Amino acid sequence: MRGAGQFEEYDFSGWATRNDILCDDGRTIRKDAFKSCDGMTVPLVYNHGGRSDPREIIGHGLLENRNEGVYIYGKLNDTEYGDVVKHLIQNGDIKSLSIFANKVKQKAGDVVHGIIRE
Repeated sequence: MRGAGQFEEYDFSGWATRNDILCDDGRTIRKDAFKSCDGMTVPLVYNHGGRSDPREIIGHGLLENRNEGVYIYGKLNDTEYGDVVKHLIQNGDIKSLSIFANKVKQKAGDVVHGIIRE
């Protein structure tokens, strides 16, 4: 567990993904599937924009693997798009996020390994 007060610089935090819940894509992420991502920093990209336009990168997130899933601490950029998203989160208009991962290994419909990229 990281030290208290270490995350005060972040704009939001919450679950990037939870274990043992059926995802919209029909797969279920299992415990420690993204354990190798613990401590990684990944870009926050609005609506999986493909990063072809730098304005789509609205910040970054620090990932923390926990027993229940992967937790994220998000920092939004001080840009027009970052500020818009920050206000939407503060207002409760955005309440969830979606991850993109590659190098995914599955057993049937269960994700047992992957690397979160955004």
